[in-house]
Amino acid sequence: MSEKSGAAQGGEQTKETEGRPRGRTIMLQGTASDVGKSVVTTALCRIFKQDGYRVAPFKSQNMALNSYVTPDGKEIGRAQGVQAEACGIAATTDMNPVLLKPTKDMHSQVVVHGKPYKNLSARDYRSGFLPEAKRTVVDAVNRLRAAYDIVVMEGAGSPAEINLKQNDIVNMNMAAWAEAPVLLVADIDRGGVFASIVGTLELLEPHERERVQGFIINKFRGDVTLLQPGLDWLEERTGIPVIGVLPYADDLDIEAEDSVALEQWKGKALPENDLDIAVVGLPRISNFTDIDPLAAEPDVRIRYIRRPEELGAPDAIIIPGTKSTMADLQWMRENGLADALAAYAKEGAVTGICGGYQMLGVHLRDPHGAEAEAGAVMDGLGLLPMETVFAADKRTERVRGTVIASGLRGTPLEACPMEGYEIHMGRSLPTAADIVAEPLLELRAADEADAASASHDGLLHPNGRIMGTYLHGLFHNDAFRRGWLNRLREAKSLPPLPVQLNFAAQREAAFDRLADRARSHLDMERIYHILRVAEPQS
Repeated sequence: MSEKSGAAQGGEQTKETEGRPRGRTIMLQGTASDVGKSVVTTALCRIFKQDGYRVAPFKSQNMALNSYVTPDGKEIGRAQGVQAEACGIAATTDMNPVLLKPTKDMHSQVVVHGKPYKNLSARDYRSGFLPEAKRTVVDAVNRLRAAYDIVVMEGAGSPAEINLKQNDIVNMNMAAWAEAPVLLVADIDRGGVFASIVGTLELLEPHERERVQGFIINKFRGDVTLLQPGLDWLEERTGIPVIGVLPYADDLDIEAEDSVALEQWKGKALPENDLDIAVVGLPRISNFTDIDPLAAEPDVRIRYIRRPEELGAPDAIIIPGTKSTMADLQWMRENGLADALAAYAKEGAVTGICGGYQMLGVHLRDPHGAEAEAGAVMDGLGLLPMETVFAADKRTERVRGTVIASGLRGTPLEACPMEGYEIHMGRSLPTAADIVAEPLLELRAADEADAASASHDGLLHPNGRIMGTYLHGLFHNDAFRRGWLNRLREAKSLPPLPVQLNFAAQREAAFDRLADRARSHLDMERIYHILRVAEPQS
């Protein structure tokens, strides 16, 4: 395996950190996937920041399609990027040195320190990559420990997955390498919480069990006093304390990393708001957090759809990002969504982001086999006059710029400042056509001051209703989002609304709200004791 060490990411030893004692570590592991490890990790990150400590997150190996671009243009798991925001620091690849992005069944793109390394099968990853990966992840966490007082680590899945333990780099082995005590998180909402905790401990080696210093029971509904006999039994049975019982909450407003979070939309009673926006729930959907700001607007109802009969008559359709554009476009054709969307587009508004933008074009070409067989060609939806050619290299960059499409003039979108990030392997260029679409945005690298370095991104159809862009975070720009929504309101003869939502400020408030809720249900004095760090005096 060959890649940069990542020392230049901001965690290297400097004159300020050289010789300083290494920071303390604590690790959140779970009895299963989706028990809430990421959210609890985010809460602790924010609590330690509130208490005046320099704190950073860490997850040695993450598997996610919802990724995050660091300020220097590298790709990590979105959870670690969000956790860095909760810590009030810039994210670096040391916080997630290995990222797996599934491409097809049993295969993933392996991203090492923010750059694609190889596409590997699950077997090749475990037999060929993992034995060499220890040095990469240990060096990363050590650089963080040199720069921060506390590193809050997150495991993956369960430490009791016997078939995966031999080459483990993300659970108990990682805890040992980083000298981290472990808090075991269990989800009581799925049932069997005591069995899952005791069963997990029984499957650990003695030295691994000794590392578990406390339990956190998550997603509890009801009167906690009724749970107390079970908690007393658990502590007596294991000799390990229950650090806290966190209540079930579906109003955290913290960005989700896994598409399993989209399950919350199934069967959910949705408000009858002024605007109805349908989002195509692609099988390989990625960076679906692009939709979060829209869902937070008071006049918007968001629906995720997967079948033509679910489409209805929305005010707009959004095709989001995907890790496999060609495969997901084929899925849309096979289930009839492609035809339904084409019919809707004759009068309706359609926006494509990244992979969704690529689908809107005339053709998709894959000369290098980045997504399909080398040389594969597929027809797009034909809604924008451009074609996409998949490249062998990936573009990951934070960008900023402005809206330049003349078709948006005379609205709040004109000359609207924009910022966001790009993650894509395709290059999309206009093609000769009867219609002439105009560039949507002018963008340049976020750290580039020279306007001459800017380039065009995206397209806007002459009808002003169909547009696409590579810009993730499109709707995180408050003025653009409200202007776009007001155009939809205008089409329904509804009056425009002013910009009411500062989404960045709302996210900061959500971090504090999460921390306050967790602090009120966790024994922070005991957690600080486990960390061997002094608890700040109030």
